[in-house]
Amino acid sequence: MKATKFRFLTVAVSAGLFLSACSAGASTSNTSANAVPATSNSPAATATSSSADPSAAGTESSANTATSQAAPAAGDSALTVGFILEPTSLDFTQVDGAQAPQALLVNVYEGLVKQDDARAIVPALAKSWTVSADGTVYDFVLQSGVKFSNGDPFNAAAAKFSIERVKTGWLPSVKSGMDVVSAVDAVSDTELKVTLSKPSNSWLYAMTTRIGAMFSPNGVTDLANAPVGTGPYKFDSRVPGDNIVLIRNESYWGTPAAVRKVTLRYFQDPNAMNNALLTGGINVISSIQTPESMGQFADAAKYQTIVGSTNGEVLLTLNNATGPTADLKVRQAISYALDRKSILDVAWSGYGSLIGTHEAPTDPWFFDEDAYPFDPAKAKALLAETANPTPTLRLTLPPTGYASAAAPLVISQLADVGITVTDSNVTFPVWLDQVFKQADYDMTIINHVEPRDAAALFANPEYYPRYNNPQVQALFASADAGTPAQQITDTTAALKQIAQDAASVWLWSFPNLIVADANITGIPKNAIGEAFDFTTLAVS
Repeated sequence: MKATKFRFLTVAVSAGLFLSACSAGASTSNTSANAVPATSNSPAATATSSSADPSAAGTESSANTATSQAAPAAGDSALTVGFILEPTSLDFTQVDGAQAPQALLVNVYEGLVKQDDARAIVPALAKSWTVSADGTVYDFVLQSGVKFSNGDPFNAAAAKFSIERVKTGWLPSVKSGMDVVSAVDAVSDTELKVTLSKPSNSWLYAMTTRIGAMFSPNGVTDLANAPVGTGPYKFDSRVPGDNIVLIRNESYWGTPAAVRKVTLRYFQDPNAMNNALLTGGINVISSIQTPESMGQFADAAKYQTIVGSTNGEVLLTLNNATGPTADLKVRQAISYALDRKSILDVAWSGYGSLIGTHEAPTDPWFFDEDAYPFDPAKAKALLAETANPTPTLRLTLPPTGYASAAAPLVISQLADVGITVTDSNVTFPVWLDQVFKQADYDMTIINHVEPRDAAALFANPEYYPRYNNPQVQALFASADAGTPAQQITDTTAALKQIAQDAASVWLWSFPNLIVADANITGIPKNAIGEAFDFTTLAVS
């Protein structure tokens, strides 16, 4: 299956998305007449970037070129950025979804390591590290003189506390990336030793995600309302249902952020978010949820549009354990019944690319998979072999633009082969409880934005797809413990088997579509990790 080409409207469109497990909205939200306009007295500069080998020892020099945008001088500027789906809580150690990490990682919370623009792992709070020959011992040298926003020092003891707390205090569905850690030792204030129970290709990468965030031992009593981190921004305030405000950390240990104040403004209606940009209520749309409306931002003197990539895969997730979709032939029939290219073209105006298994085009093991090309006749034949050739399925939809846009097409195409679909729209908290936690659904449409999360979804039978294949579980395990070459080989084999089992239907790889005022610089083109990085933004 070939990737669908990006379709450009009258302007080169925008790329940007950092959503939870989804992004978009259905109801209305009032725009603020007094939202802070973009103002600045400090232009931005640019610099070159380089990458570091994530399997090799880290060095501070690689961290110094971690982004393609050099940090501009700090000024008295303010920006308002529009988002869809606000966090249910700011404590991402206890809640699922990517909204809180989107707002807080990189900006408020930092890890020992991070990813650069080339997706290489580079230093952050750790300025260097070495790995033992057997791949089980990591020795980190930490930055010195770093403080949390509450004044507590960041040191090896805090890093040890943070890593161990993931294993003992985090939500079970999130903490699995730290299960391989067997011991953490604070050798000195600036030396940390982490011992793994077995070699793991994914552990250091996982440390660039939310589980790698560093916390102050004295700053975790009220994470839902008062986050405390070491980052270039500090949490200032939150108005549930409306906004989160971050302010520059004037005591930051590294290069200060250029923008003094960032307001994250949340909308339930994507059209209201578009109107807010058109009327000056916000300065940036973090992720366009109505691609067909891109033309209204065609005036290059006023707006800039960016198209890039994300880690997101939009899935028609199927319940593999209960209901009609527990039958492989029903899942295969669903897969054959859907014309994914037409769904992408109509639902998302052709922005994005077709994928056939759980992989993003930027993954190192990406391959062109098309196990179930559009074939309604095969779908009908498979259904005829089942106990109920005309099943009725429940489609539970979160309040997102892509789900709302794709659902009518999915329902219509499944009806063409004899499958009746009853759809229901739920709030995101209800979706998290009913679908994600209880797996009380037949089908849902969701964008999984977390990077390299195939094993999390399909190697854990308790995860909400309820997919259970011991062969796939063994392949993911050997991929993690093997050589880098074996990691790619075994991950590819696992992804092929997941596709053959029709564990879900992968509708498209989600693009990064951002629209902003023309005078905003430093906007990240591609969504590399879980965060929307405000640290590179500036107003010219």
